[in-house]
Amino acid sequence: MPLVRISHTPGKSDAQLTAISDGVHKALITTFNVPEDDRFQVLTEHASGKGIVAPAEFLGIDHGDDMVFVQITCSEGRSVEQKKALFDGIVDNLAAGAGLRREDVIINVVETRPENWSFGNGGQPFAAN
Repeated sequence: MPLVRISHTPGKSDAQLTAISDGVHKALITTFNVPEDDRFQVLTEHASGKGIVAPAEFLGIDHGDDMVFVQITCSEGRSVEQKKALFDGIVDNLAAGAGLRREDVIINVVETRPENWSFGNGGQPFAAN
């Protein structure tokens, strides 16, 4: 039940945006065991110089102008190994499918308790009774 926010710089084609969306979701399916139909994403384009701020270099990694930020909010409980596999899967998929540089994909996972989710009608399907 992840909620994925993908922030990107302008100039992406429809095919690239589809590849980015598909690449993130495919990695979630294979590493976090997310069901195929559990796909909730928000893709947002940010004008050049507005909305996406990143250093040209951080932790020895050179960043370009074509940054993509992926923030995944999900229920807690995944292992460090699963998260590493997710991060690797996302950058592999986005490099291969969307032509992005691996260095320009920033990923963040935010974990929350299952009762903090509603998927419509105000219901909490995963809340303890």
